[in-house]
Amino acid sequence: MKMKGAQILIELLKQEGVEVVFGYPGGAVIDIYDVLFETPEIQHVLVRHEQGAAHAADGYARSTGKVGVCMATSGPGATNLVTGLATAYMDSVPVVAITGQVGTPLIGKDSFQEADITGITMPITKHNFLVTRVEDLATVVREAFYIASTGRPGPVVIDIPKDVQQKMTEFVLPEKIRIPGYKPTYRGHVKQIALAASAIMNARRPLLYVGGGVVSSGASPHLVELAEKADIPVVHTLMGKGAFPESHRLSLGMLGMHGTYWANKAVMSCDLLIAVGARFDDRVTGRIDSFAPHAEIIHIDIDPAEIGKNVKADIPIVGDARMVLAELVKRIESKTNPEWWQEIEGFRNAYRPVYKAGEGKLMPNYVIQVIYEKTHGENTILVTDVGQHQMWAAQVYRCEKPRTWISSGGLGTMGYGLPASIGAQIGNPDKRVVLVSGDGSIFMKIQELVTAVNYCLPIKIFVMNNSYLGMVRQWQGCLYKGRYSCTRLKNPDLVTLARAFGAEGLAVEREEDLESTIEKALSVKDKPVLVDCRVAEEENVLPFVPPGKSLDEMILG
Repeated sequence: MKMKGAQILIELLKQEGVEVVFGYPGGAVIDIYDVLFETPEIQHVLVRHEQGAAHAADGYARSTGKVGVCMATSGPGATNLVTGLATAYMDSVPVVAITGQVGTPLIGKDSFQEADITGITMPITKHNFLVTRVEDLATVVREAFYIASTGRPGPVVIDIPKDVQQKMTEFVLPEKIRIPGYKPTYRGHVKQIALAASAIMNARRPLLYVGGGVVSSGASPHLVELAEKADIPVVHTLMGKGAFPESHRLSLGMLGMHGTYWANKAVMSCDLLIAVGARFDDRVTGRIDSFAPHAEIIHIDIDPAEIGKNVKADIPIVGDARMVLAELVKRIESKTNPEWWQEIEGFRNAYRPVYKAGEGKLMPNYVIQVIYEKTHGENTILVTDVGQHQMWAAQVYRCEKPRTWISSGGLGTMGYGLPASIGAQIGNPDKRVVLVSGDGSIFMKIQELVTAVNYCLPIKIFVMNNSYLGMVRQWQGCLYKGRYSCTRLKNPDLVTLARAFGAEGLAVEREEDLESTIEKALSVKDKPVLVDCRVAEEENVLPFVPPGKSLDEMILG
């Protein structure tokens, strides 16, 4: 059968099991959209900005475990995807971005709406393709989905010139994918796993340090089994929230710049650190030469480039976290570490934060505590933007299952939350999606509120409105002598704005009104609700490890 390139693309998307595409049409993808018009199997979600499409595909992928798909036209449409692709790349999220391109005879001639999107995105994608022959399109699409979803996941761009979309060719479905030089290692080396098992059995103060790779690989059950069998406390990164149940007796919470006091103290005191699916980034390690000073380090990661990149591993294991942890569990015997736990309890007793209301002020961490009490459970997905509210949410809102925490970690993208929550809600229509944002972040992508309204998405949006770019203000206060340069915000009335978009708008500024306002927001079922939480203006996120300091140099108050 002969088909146009645009038809081949849509047929391949169906073959790959794609159910939804987030996108924004334009001249260079009009042929693809013409085919989509008669393809009921694929839902197209029309966003209001291409960056929103990339973030929505990202939120869809993180919350479902499937590949997220977004689409944009050439030139500015494609370049608007860049921030979303970089976000997905930093956090290892499987996204396939389809972009239109000017016709092949016009490439390189500064044609209207031409941009070298493959060149632009090369550093921020796992791979990208410029398809210059319609005969190659089917193979490229299959390879793109395979690359995005295997090994260490990541975004892939397929750039398709307009004439390639229009040309006809014989459609042949590629049965097997063979990519020379691309062979991810899934099974860890047997001898290295044996060394790791021996180190675990001999350790007196072992500690598991887990990241987003545990979530990506589906390794959580094996992680729990290993921790329980060897009585090992667990700390997690921002991306690792939900990989291990935070209510579990072995959980110490998040480590790093805004981690818990006892998690950071445990890192500095352990004699064996078992890193799984984590990359030792600077927000976790603090001053790197002082990180885990007494520990032998086991590093398990599917990406060999991560091992030894920031911290030297004594026992490196390249492999899939799920497979490696499953083998480790088989090779160890049950043990307990009572002296180690006694030491950890000492850390817990030394500093216990209390989340409560302030004197006449609505405290942001208290707001999140009440949101948690009203919404937590396996049926809730929590999404955050980036800033102080993100750290308060990470500290206060406990996640028990993988894929129930969605947040931009590596790139720290303000504006990520609203479109990502749209993707999460589209991908999980039977779950409650809660977004915690800030008054700085929410305005970065506020136009996507229209998308949520148009698709009747009942997302609950709680904006921690402190009239500042809070995290920058905190750094200015702590590190720059209180010189608040350009961080004060003058915001419009969020309630009126939300209602103008067609959403429900609510506001709360008194503690006594908080519970009833949250309950009212949760009762709305057919559209998004934005709650303007007018919180204390100059509250800081604590603990706080200043840049360049060691994890045991935490500011506590």
